[in-house]
Amino acid sequence: MEETLNRREQPSRSLSPMMRAYLAEIYRMGEGGPVRAAALARRLDVTTPAVVRMLNRLESHGLIRRTRHGILLTEAGEREALRSIRQHRILEAFLTRVLGIGWEEVHALADRLDPVIDEALCKRMYEVAGRPTHCPHGDPIPTPDGRIPPLFDIPLSEARIGARGRIARVKTEDPEQLRYLGSLGLVPGASFELIARAPFNGPLRLRLAQHDVIIGLELAHHIRVLLEPESSGTSP
Repeated sequence: MEETLNRREQPSRSLSPMMRAYLAEIYRMGEGGPVRAAALARRLDVTTPAVVRMLNRLESHGLIRRTRHGILLTEAGEREALRSIRQHRILEAFLTRVLGIGWEEVHALADRLDPVIDEALCKRMYEVAGRPTHCPHGDPIPTPDGRIPPLFDIPLSEARIGARGRIARVKTEDPEQLRYLGSLGLVPGASFELIARAPFNGPLRLRLAQHDVIIGLELAHHIRVLLEPESSGTSP
């Protein structure tokens, strides 16, 4: 029995880097929910027929299942996705902490490096980077056995006036948006208070430790926050 479990926990050597990339993206997009093939094609900037061909391969390996609501990862698929995401986020942390590369650049760099990094090198990067628990954008790094803590944050765009808390994650890969948010101090760990919201989906005004900032609703949707208990709640 133990030998069977150990074999099952080993990553599949038959998966190509592209297959792993698809699994990781399905996990990121869905975070436990179904993902539409057309949305996945837009996210990966490939054609829908190309996505369908890859989904057929993943399904044949027992890594996804199709439902009327979209694509879901199987238990094995989620395990492989989290292994890929762990390596990617360790790479991002290494590039930022050790090499000093800005958080707006590391996602694309990690994408290019992922296919050539083996498990031993990833472990070394993890140690040299100080055993990070989160990537530079605030996302938790899965454990080696494919576990990840539950997430209880909400989009900043849904917080009500008077809400206080801290930024947990920034969910955009756009370099210009990340550079702009960094210049405002809207980075993971920053404390804030939402002091005003313009009507008709207008911008939000936030009070940070040293200054106030104004941010549009679209960008606010990409910022995930953890609210203090006494100020929890979302806007009507």
